[in-house]
Amino acid sequence: MGDPVLYDKVRAVEWCDGTVRLLDQRVLPGTLRYEECRTAPEVAAAITAMVVRGAPAIGVTAAYGAVLAVSAAYARAPSDWRAASRVDLATLRASRPTAVNLAWALNVMDGVMATVGAGSPVPQVLAAARRLHDEDIAANRRMGALGAALLPPKARLLTHCNTGALATGGYGTALGVVRAAAATGGIAMVYADETRPWLQGARLTAWELVEEGLPVTVLADGAAAALLRLGDIAAVLVGADRIAANGDTANKIGTYGLAVSARHHGVPFYVVAPISTIDPATADGRGIPIEERAESEVLHCQGVAHSPALARAWNPVFDVTPASLITALITERGVVQRPDAEGIARLLASPIPV
Repeated sequence: MGDPVLYDKVRAVEWCDGTVRLLDQRVLPGTLRYEECRTAPEVAAAITAMVVRGAPAIGVTAAYGAVLAVSAAYARAPSDWRAASRVDLATLRASRPTAVNLAWALNVMDGVMATVGAGSPVPQVLAAARRLHDEDIAANRRMGALGAALLPPKARLLTHCNTGALATGGYGTALGVVRAAAATGGIAMVYADETRPWLQGARLTAWELVEEGLPVTVLADGAAAALLRLGDIAAVLVGADRIAANGDTANKIGTYGLAVSARHHGVPFYVVAPISTIDPATADGRGIPIEERAESEVLHCQGVAHSPALARAWNPVFDVTPASLITALITERGVVQRPDAEGIARLLASPIPV
């Protein structure tokens, strides 16, 4: 089928001449629109508003936002730019609570800022952000290859939310596995849960796969169990926004139910995520903060109300899948079968592939 690079055209975030250029994911697939952020608060607002979403993409975007924060601080106070950047960096850090990659990326940038010597800090922090971006893409490619090796040729796969280039620095996590499988043994079909209430599967995953020339079928979230019961799905592939030290995994709402159904029907359930998504400071899923967003996101669809005016809604953005339901965790450092605290600890201690 050719080299995997043939299936790697989409980019959600780019650094362009002093601005952070974001593909506005709120208006896909109907409109291809980019938003250019020139300040760190603009980047934070874009993250909060879900112009960009997906834990790795949020981390890359925040790193570039830190560059804007440092640049503005150095222009205002060249002799005390670290202090001058604190407010903007705190704003970035608070932009979304669940995706641990955001804090991880900003911690990386903090470490770089602490080592900068005399002169402008901007070249060094920009180089660090670009390196973080490049490393994310390289990690995704490694995960893609490892995950594809677990799949039979011409597999039929089920995925939830969007885990592709739009959710990462490029290539994707779970969709990176799809890309790698398509480039080697081929795939028969990707079934994409629509993923209410933001429809990331119907709008974003379907758009990515169509753009890459890969087969995709969209289904209502409630149809996934019936599809699994038919017996021709080779695997369920999902991403993660935070993984606790014991392997419990927070991902887009609906993932937990999908994992339960996959276990019932004997279908492998794979979580594909970079090491940066693991939060060793959180012992298990009970400690993962679950973001709740506005009721209107559930009561409306694409701005149109479809529920009675007095109805209420519960809108958790994520749920937690217990590690016991996960067949394997696929990371850039390797695959952990039946992840648990011991397996996660070994993974974190393993060397980074070169």
